[in-house]
Amino acid sequence: DVIDLTGDDKDDLQRAIALSLEESNRAFRETVLEASIAENKASLKRTHTEVWSDSPNPHDRKRQDNCPVGLKNVGNTCWFSAVIQSLFNLLEFQRLVLHYSPPARMQDLPRNQKEHRNLPFMQELRCLFSLLVGSKRKYVDPSRAVEILKDAFKSSESQQQDVSEFTHKLLDWLEDAFQIKPKNPMVDLFYGRFLAVGVLEGKKFENTEMFGQYPLQVNGFKDLHECLEAAMIEGEIESLHSAENSAKSGQEHWFTELPPVLTFELSRFEFNQTLGRPEKIHNKLEFPSMLYMDRYMDRNRDITRIKREEIRRLKEHLTVLQQRLERYLSYGSGPKRFPLADVLQYAMEFASSKPVCTSPVEDIDTTAPPGATTALLPPPARQVFFFSPSRVPPDLPMHPAPRHITEEELRVLEGCLHRWRSEVENDTRDLQASISRIHRTIELMYSDKSMMQAPYRLHAVLVHEGQANAGHYWAYIFDPHQQRWMKYNDISVTKSSWEELVRDSFGGYRNASAYCLMYIDDKKPFLIEGNLICISAFFKAMKVEYTRLLRFAQEDTPPERDYRLLHIIVYFIHNQAPKKIVERTLLMQFADRNLGFDERYEKFRDTTVFLLIGLELFLKKSYVESLMYLIYAYQYNKELLAKGPYRGHDEELIAHYRRECLLKVNEHAAALFETGEESKVNAGLSIMNELVVACIPLLLVDEMEEKDMVAVEDMRNRWCSYLGQEMEPNLQEKLTDFLPKLLDCSTEIKSFHDPPKLPSYSTLELCERYGRVMTSLTLSRTPADGR
Repeated sequence: DVIDLTGDDKDDLQRAIALSLEESNRAFRETVLEASIAENKASLKRTHTEVWSDSPNPHDRKRQDNCPVGLKNVGNTCWFSAVIQSLFNLLEFQRLVLHYSPPARMQDLPRNQKEHRNLPFMQELRCLFSLLVGSKRKYVDPSRAVEILKDAFKSSESQQQDVSEFTHKLLDWLEDAFQIKPKNPMVDLFYGRFLAVGVLEGKKFENTEMFGQYPLQVNGFKDLHECLEAAMIEGEIESLHSAENSAKSGQEHWFTELPPVLTFELSRFEFNQTLGRPEKIHNKLEFPSMLYMDRYMDRNRDITRIKREEIRRLKEHLTVLQQRLERYLSYGSGPKRFPLADVLQYAMEFASSKPVCTSPVEDIDTTAPPGATTALLPPPARQVFFFSPSRVPPDLPMHPAPRHITEEELRVLEGCLHRWRSEVENDTRDLQASISRIHRTIELMYSDKSMMQAPYRLHAVLVHEGQANAGHYWAYIFDPHQQRWMKYNDISVTKSSWEELVRDSFGGYRNASAYCLMYIDDKKPFLIEGNLICISAFFKAMKVEYTRLLRFAQEDTPPERDYRLLHIIVYFIHNQAPKKIVERTLLMQFADRNLGFDERYEKFRDTTVFLLIGLELFLKKSYVESLMYLIYAYQYNKELLAKGPYRGHDEELIAHYRRECLLKVNEHAAALFETGEESKVNAGLSIMNELVVACIPLLLVDEMEEKDMVAVEDMRNRWCSYLGQEMEPNLQEKLTDFLPKLLDCSTEIKSFHDPPKLPSYSTLELCERYGRVMTSLTLSRTPADGR
């Protein structure tokens, strides 16, 4: 449409502006939509030019120091890079490939090697590994090795380089390449054996089988141990444990020999029969950095069966307890349910409410306000425009409240409701405590020393991001020299962390998740390290000392006998410190008993000293002096626990005494204020401003701790109660100035004291004093303490 704007018609001008805006908005929406579609396609295909193409700047292609070398993506080959980098970082595998010597005569090769072209592939792989070791470039080109593999995939009519199929084929080729040796090192490195014990149509059998990559189903399981438990048992196996034969069929798998490199293939793809296409399983699946395989070994068959039966019994009991707890937490018969304790509290609040009635209807002003008009209304409506004939009953309460209730009825009802609510809260706490104990018992079922003799450390995690038909692969690989995780993403090799690995690998967070886990035998350091000092090289005395400390670390001790305070090695073992750090620390402490503590342990000792002094002062009723120590003990401990559950002390215990101390300080300050004496009033308000008000944000910042929130409200209510009391004008003025600070709901920590200076304690003195104070707390606790 053409609009003539040469005239003076303002309507034409407005129509032109509106049409221009409409066209502009449409163009903007189309641009955004196109950009969104393009971004989604790019994310799905992962064809980022900045990752896969060569940088025009030569400096960007130069290897920095000894940084690991990346692999260029030469066309949807991220699957190749992820697998090869994981294998290359196995020192033993790297050594085998680099020292590979092809046979001198072609006739010496088995026929299948010629057909599968694995000799040229091994030569290219050796060349590629040489470049990964010594190249001065940031990344190298694997095209020649990739092309050999792609030809093999094409010959098998595979349209996509499935990483599982590629890994299987790679291991097959490597096995073939080394089978000319008397003992195949690739088989020794990657293959293990398991015993299949089962019943087939009522007849028992036992077979030994070899395995390489061990497949595990992901769907329906929350962690790696659950996957393994399910994979080790197939079908109905009740008849295995009894002398009676039956027609049921099933089998158990028990590992008889584990390989040095234990690889789990996680099945995250399944075929959707309804849609006729494969789909990816995005469920969250957790896996540990240290995996103990003892419970799956044939040598532990009997004890594992006993423990499995015990876990089954505990889980049945757990289900019953959780159902009982649910009846307390979701009470009612309708669609909306509430915690029973809250229902009783609401009933108590309703019963104690005082009815406030509305004003009588006759008092309502029915006249029109000044300046109002009813001229536009028809005559009948003019009579009801400012007054409706429907009357509100004069005695209707403004809020729900009992119409008629005697003092005696209210007293009895409140007593019953209060007692019932206490009973419900106690029952709820008991159920929650029982559930926690069962969970803990299950978690520790395999934590005894006899079931921790086959440790496997996580070496590499291969990750897939995307859907079943497209996506991107990369790998997280642990660097034992830097003691950190590295991310290998094609040409990019960057420092990473366990937290990033968890986010990208566990699944459930986005479309990224692990599809392959590579563990290595932690008792065979030659797999990843060249010059590790073995424990067998220690002096006999060091062996004895390490054994003693290991036994201490495995004991379940009460708080008053915390062996972590006695020796740094116990603390390291608890927190699964790398073996090199444990060994080095043990060596250095044997050389110098006055050696300073490791910085990771230093914060634990500081936290302990803060807690020790705070609790000692608390028991002496020196609450004002105690508070700062307990505050810093809680803050330091929280930072430690964020890095691991055994890094610090019991968080609930510290929170309890921090809260109790703050309440005691508040009571002390309030008592000073109530004296009315100016010096004591000022002292009380000074304590409140400098200690209590400053500490309240620390309690409010953690909304998960309900008891802290209740304590804050109790303190505020204590001071607000003074508002209705008669007092001197100067006291009223000081109270009015102080209350806004106390009632500030901000969680911002505006100013705070520096941490108290800590005295220096010897290890023996620290352990003795800590043991005494913990024993005193145990003796002073009552059931009402809740601790």
